[in-house]
Amino acid sequence: MKIERIEVFVTDLPNRLQRQMSSGAWDTGPAGSLLGKPVLVKIYAEGVVGCGQIRSISPGHFIPETVYSVFAAITEIYGPRLIGRDLSDLDWMWTMFDRVLPGNFNARAALDHAVHDALGKALGVPVYKLIGGLCQPRIPLEWSVSMAVETDTMVREAARAVEKFGVRVLCIKAGDGRGWRRDVENFAAVRGAVGKDVQLGVDPNCGWRLADAKRAIRAMAEHTLDYVEQPIARDDVAGLAALREFMDGIPLMADESLVTLEDAYELARARAVDVFCIKLYKTGGLRRAKKIAAIAEVSGTLLNVGGLAAFSQLEAAAAAHFYASTPPEHMMPAGEFLFGVGAIGPDPLVPETDFVVSDGHVAPPGRPGLGITIDEDALARHTLRKEQIKG
Repeated sequence: MKIERIEVFVTDLPNRLQRQMSSGAWDTGPAGSLLGKPVLVKIYAEGVVGCGQIRSISPGHFIPETVYSVFAAITEIYGPRLIGRDLSDLDWMWTMFDRVLPGNFNARAALDHAVHDALGKALGVPVYKLIGGLCQPRIPLEWSVSMAVETDTMVREAARAVEKFGVRVLCIKAGDGRGWRRDVENFAAVRGAVGKDVQLGVDPNCGWRLADAKRAIRAMAEHTLDYVEQPIARDDVAGLAALREFMDGIPLMADESLVTLEDAYELARARAVDVFCIKLYKTGGLRRAKKIAAIAEVSGTLLNVGGLAAFSQLEAAAAAHFYASTPPEHMMPAGEFLFGVGAIGPDPLVPETDFVVSDGHVAPPGRPGLGITIDEDALARHTLRKEQIKG
């Protein structure tokens, strides 16, 4: 089925999510502003329409893309070259991406998801059947707890996740500017509030130096530390490997260190981590994420599926299909896309949905494609910018 045209939208978010991590503030931005807003792609192919949506996390974090660069990469570079190509030309598409505009993984992910959505609709099957089948019909979810000035604020957020949404896996942000001891205080307070039946990890987002990481991990281990995500600089693979040996069995996860296939190979070769954190916006979508998963499998590395997917049913659905298509023995600890399945408010483009959190879990949509239906009237109301690409 040939791609005939592509529509690209920047859509508004009437609600707002603000969070704090070691690299700074993370914000979906004020209503009416383009900065921080999601980009939605529609791909039209012989009567089928596939949709994908990604919200860039910059400025302020490790992927150097903004809504402006994502929109331009799709409308000016990638999109025109996809016109006339078959939906199934996925490896050709990636070769083209690398040849004409390296990087730009947020833009690639939006297109990749839209193509998979269209293929699933054309074949009448959910996306998970295109990428491995249904290995996990019920997906456990993880709540990422924002840093805060007051420890009590973090404790309240963690307790709400457990008590209101039934979440059994929490990961608290760390790398507080006041030092690693403050991170330990936060961790101990949250552990005391939620108990030891809840899995509790920590994510400094590269915010610790190696020596401080060892001190903090040793202290947190006294309160039962279940895993550590990206504690030190993303390019310090040797440091990660040394830290993994020091941690004596506590799983170490790579997030910022894992973007490309080459990153996955280098981490696996160095035996630097126990877990790869797959975030579809940073890997460029489902196609490349599955190839990273193959490197993980052959190297004995587990997978985590991250990405907050704030207010985005489409982005959360893509993550759920990836998670569902992966055997549970290859995964750890839970899916971190809970903020796209109603936990902080509805997706403004999908006012009616059954893709919601229930008892700390979610089921992947079983309808064709990604299984999410955009409300066209809502899309029209919330569109801030739109462009169409034709042959």
